[in-house]
Amino acid sequence: MARYWIVVGGPEIFATTRDMGFTRHGFKSTRRNMVKRIGPGDLLAFYVTGRKQFAAIARVRSEVSEETTRIWHSSKKPDELYPFRVDIEPVVTPPEEAWLDAEPYHDRFTWTQKWPRANWTLAYQGNLHEVPQADFELLRADMAKALAATPP
Repeated sequence: MARYWIVVGGPEIFATTRDMGFTRHGFKSTRRNMVKRIGPGDLLAFYVTGRKQFAAIARVRSEVSEETTRIWHSSKKPDELYPFRVDIEPVVTPPEEAWLDAEPYHDRFTWTQKWPRANWTLAYQGNLHEVPQADFELLRADMAKALAATPP
């Protein structure tokens, strides 16, 4: 059974994954226990910090492996290797002008309700969050609509 995840990262981390054609993604070293639950068929939605937007959805195609080759670079955490890696494939990858602002989803998602509306960004602290399928499907449907409405 698939699991559903929100991946939180800075613009440079997302850009690297996007530039690789959404074929690979790495998770922070601090997420060792969480990434053990990620497997083929799981879906990842990418939340880009700073922009406070959802930018893409990808499907996991492999088990998690641990590697130390530097691929992702973060100016905030220059020593982080993002060692826990999975092969992925794109599902919905809209252009930047069709990215979805995350703030309105605070009231629509069930998993964000433990944080007060005034501090909605607290829900996106940390690199990885498992979320309910219904929340994820809501986001996926909206992202697909935004992509369909984008001029060619």
